[in-house]
Amino acid sequence: MALHFKLSSRQAPSNDKEKDDMQHVPYASAVGSLMYAMVCTRPDIAHVVGVVSRFLFNPGIEHWKAVKWILRYLCGTSNLKLCFGIGKPVLCGYTDSDMAGDVDSRKSTSGYLITFVGEVVAWQSRLQKCVALSTTEVEFIVITEACKELLWMKKFV
Repeated sequence: MALHFKLSSRQAPSNDKEKDDMQHVPYASAVGSLMYAMVCTRPDIAHVVGVVSRFLFNPGIEHWKAVKWILRYLCGTSNLKLCFGIGKPVLCGYTDSDMAGDVDSRKSTSGYLITFVGEVVAWQSRLQKCVALSTTEVEFIVITEACKELLWMKKFV
């Protein structure tokens, strides 16, 4: 997500002209397409798709600009792909989170990425269910979620 995008529900249309303009924008369709791409092959857009999908009910112009930014990013990186190489069959997990990244609810966003044979096999980015009081708590929550997924994958493999 570009640093100049600080999306909030306060950016929703506030007058009739803005609401009318946004009626003609295919926001939900575009976000749905982005979700499909993210779930199937593009873990790199998981976080930003999660952010823009929070505003499906009442999107504003700034939300639409963020969606167009993501689409431009996908056009510029269309040659990226997931493919398995040759390597040791090792499961490896990575986690990250932000502290109170959601401007409206002050909840943190956490995410993880799991690789097998050096390639991505599972990923997730979502708003945490509770409001954390410290960065340590935020990191503990995301590590717990990633470890649960790693344990399941270990049994699967």
